[in-house]
Amino acid sequence: MLKQRTPPYFLLLLFFAIPLDSVHPATVLMAAPAILIASVMIAWAAESAQFFIAQGFALAILAWLQTLPEFAVEAVLAWKQQVPLLLANLTGALRLLTGFGWPVIYLTASLAKRRRGEGQLHFIQLEKEQCVEVVGLIGPLLYIAVITAKSSLTVYDAGVLTAIYVAYLLVLSRMPPQDPDEIHELEVVPRTIVTAPRLRRIFYISSLFTAGGLLIYFSAEPFLASLLSISTMVGIPSFIFIQWVAPLVSEFPEMASTFYWARTVEKAPMALMNMVSSNINQWTLLPAMLSVVYVWSVGSIQPIPFDEHQQLELILTLGQAVIGLLFLVNMRLAWWEAALMLVFFAIPFADARLAQPVAVLQFAWVGMQVIRMIARGRLPEALVYFGEVWRTHVRPRSS
Repeated sequence: MLKQRTPPYFLLLLFFAIPLDSVHPATVLMAAPAILIASVMIAWAAESAQFFIAQGFALAILAWLQTLPEFAVEAVLAWKQQVPLLLANLTGALRLLTGFGWPVIYLTASLAKRRRGEGQLHFIQLEKEQCVEVVGLIGPLLYIAVITAKSSLTVYDAGVLTAIYVAYLLVLSRMPPQDPDEIHELEVVPRTIVTAPRLRRIFYISSLFTAGGLLIYFSAEPFLASLLSISTMVGIPSFIFIQWVAPLVSEFPEMASTFYWARTVEKAPMALMNMVSSNINQWTLLPAMLSVVYVWSVGSIQPIPFDEHQQLELILTLGQAVIGLLFLVNMRLAWWEAALMLVFFAIPFADARLAQPVAVLQFAWVGMQVIRMIARGRLPEALVYFGEVWRTHVRPRSS
């Protein structure tokens, strides 16, 4: 039996401020609007900040704030050494982001374009500079494949994953801010912030980020607790709750922000990159945090082992992420690609018994696409653009 230590004070403060059994199910009616308001606030802050720092760096900050609830849930599970549930929450959140979130972004932008009388949206075209986020997804997925193959997660893996994320941030920090000519495309609130005097602008952006993050912090726990009460009342198993209901809550801020951008059509690429940035965040820092908290709780350096079911869940999630990456390396997301991702998400969601056949089908499709890319004899656009970005913005400062 593993020894469970008394939680350190910061974990008590962060994760147990509101006991689960003290929250009424109706709390969801108050917490949900609070999280929605917080999501819009930090979306305004990120949209404004991109004119003074790189858009990708602003989205990385946004991803940090949006995934606080997800990190909170996972940290509690790791501290309690609930190994069977650790990957349930992680894989559920990632599949929800990619398999459901990306298609809904496309659908939202497509419906908005039709409503404006501009016809059908055939694909979401990414900006050239957004190749950094796309290429930034490659490293985490390659190393997660290694972790999947060895069926365990260690603190040594945490070091590698953290280094990958730091390298990603360093590249983002070298990117230029958005073109000031695009300010007129902003809505009233972010446009007012961007055009304000410097000190006032810094105050507004900082306040929105801080207030939005705090509102998510104080609302996510009662929201999650109220849904847990509801799930208990209707008899939802704990594994299903942790894999799907909890991620739905923890990813709600991000969903709200991205759909806010997607409805403008022109901001749909930014919405998609918000999701990609969170994918990178959760494929690197989240597993790294899990291994560290778990070792701290156990009191010795031990790996987090995966059983066959956990490994299958991770393979299924990794396959979905690689498919998404292969779509985006051409710097666009077409309607049929969004539809295919939704299908791969929906089938195992509807019937868990089909998870293994879907995983096999996903990697078979990945293999065919990789062979097709090699046969074409030219690099995908994201890699070509990344080479240009490296030569223009990264290498000059490092030399």
